Amino acid sequence: MKPYTIISMCALALASCTGNSTKSVDTTTTADTTKADMLNSPSQNMEYCFLRTEGSNNQDTTAVHLVINAGKVTGEMQWIPKEKDARKGALEGTIAGNDIKAVWTFSQEGMKDTLGVAFQLSAQELAQKPFKVVKDGRQQTDGAAGYTITYKLDNCTKFKTGVKPAL
Repeated sequence: MKPYTIISMCALALASCTGNSTKSVDTTTTADTTKADMLNSPSQNMEYCFLRTEGSNNQDTTAVHLVINAGKVTGEMQWIPKEKDARKGALEGTIAGNDIKAVWTFSQEGMKDTLGVAFQLSAQELAQKPFKVVKDGRQQTDGAAGYTITYKLDNCTKFKTGVKPAL
């Protein structure tokens, strides 16, 4: 009977050891990847403001204000070139992943117009597909182009206070 008792005790000891085992997992790569993803991907239910200046003395300004809520995007966009008529108006669209498709309803020279816009959003930057002029002289987003127009993250005081971007 002694051999059966010893075998039974060994089996019990082995079973209890395997039930309490812990696996060692290297989480440094996972943690680093998660931090990088958080910095590069946009947050939902968030407000963003971006600014772009261009021209010979950075005198032309475009400001974009986005409010993202449950896959919907609203906001405004202001294109304010030096010595030209500005375009100012509302944005309304959707976001899927990092891609925003919206319609910009703006006023310019007392006339209202609309223009489809395509953006790619990250937590630190906004990129836009450029416009192209079509046969009737109107502009439209160049769907074949890359997201080559970049905006820097900015605070939203320009939109909240009604102060216009610097000219």
